[in-house]
Amino acid sequence: MKMNLTKTVAAGAVSIAALIAGGGAAFAECAIQGAGSVRILSNDFEALRVVNDAAATCATDTVAITANATAEHKNIQGPALTANPAEYTVAVVANNSIVPLLNDGLIRPLDDLVAQYGASLQPNQLIKIDGKVMAIAFMGNGQHLFYRKDILEKAGLDVPTSYEDILADAQVIKDMGLMEYPLAASNKPGWDLAAEFVNMYLGTGAEFFAAGAADLAIDNDSGRKVLETMRAMTAFMNPDYLTYDANELNKVWDAGNVAFMQQWGSLAGATIDPATANPEVAANTGFAAAPTIGGGTTPAAALWWDGFTIAQNISDEDAAASFQAMVHGISPETVAAHPDAATWLVAGYTPGPAAVGVIGNATGGAKAYPMQPYMGLLHTALSAELADFIAGKEDADQALKDVKAAYDTAAMEGGFLK
Repeated sequence: MKMNLTKTVAAGAVSIAALIAGGGAAFAECAIQGAGSVRILSNDFEALRVVNDAAATCATDTVAITANATAEHKNIQGPALTANPAEYTVAVVANNSIVPLLNDGLIRPLDDLVAQYGASLQPNQLIKIDGKVMAIAFMGNGQHLFYRKDILEKAGLDVPTSYEDILADAQVIKDMGLMEYPLAASNKPGWDLAAEFVNMYLGTGAEFFAAGAADLAIDNDSGRKVLETMRAMTAFMNPDYLTYDANELNKVWDAGNVAFMQQWGSLAGATIDPATANPEVAANTGFAAAPTIGGGTTPAAALWWDGFTIAQNISDEDAAASFQAMVHGISPETVAAHPDAATWLVAGYTPGPAAVGVIGNATGGAKAYPMQPYMGLLHTALSAELADFIAGKEDADQALKDVKAAYDTAAMEGGFLK
């Protein structure tokens, strides 16, 4: 089942701003009709653990439910769903990780299941590809600005709105002796580092690829501006900045060592949770939309949705049980019990303080993560080829050449380039 991805997940670029304004829905206990096996594969962060745990409450004598929450989910999902029967019945995806599953026909249309069991879902949660519902979105996400209100006050600074402001503010904070290393970012070589580039590049408004083609188009002034900004920020970061991924960032923040960081909205709640966070830091943590870059006007961050899909290579009985369990996992009842775990795209959700940044990105016009089928090849090339640049071992021009060479090789092997 090949999908036409040119127009596809533009539909998947869910209107987060619209979704968070949804109406009410009835609460219900989990009561799965029928029997079956539910086997969930997901990423590993708080909001998804909440959903998985809620889905697990649907287990009965006739319905077995297991979950594997792992950062390796993207590497696992293809082979696991290719097996027949599939190793997992549910794959929790985002607007990038769904693409290979669509391309290889590994997930099933959900229209019949929505009609039978989806009364609590909002229309905009239904991710339609070529007219068919292929995923159910339940949370919006994106990286945005976290800032220390007390540090800004001591420095006499306003909340920065651009990367240029952040660099200037970091210099002021350092010169005043308030913090030696006021900045942090997910610069660990690999997926996180590539995402930093993608976020900033989106903020420039430039295109990643030539119009209607797979030819790479980042070797330009916008690409160089992004790399120069990434390099400039490292001057205000702890020398260990190459070891920081998203999870490590929260630890550094909680220790009170950083004034600004670009971090995932799904991790915002943890930084202000009175039960687990450093009280002094939590009380002085503020959130804002991602900064702009190079005089741009839109937040330099990708908009994301997370949702669930149902495997193709499983029985209809397991598919029905899995869909029902996941609908319960993302129910208004679950969201009401964990309002700060995510920017939920669920009926009845009232955004709290932890949702400010993601909502700011959405209302500020931030773009969705690109959905071309070859975008994953570029992300992989960036993951591998920006390591020497961010470590200070090569210049921007060489880094862009390295990325293009790696991407072109992969795109030719994939049949996207000749």
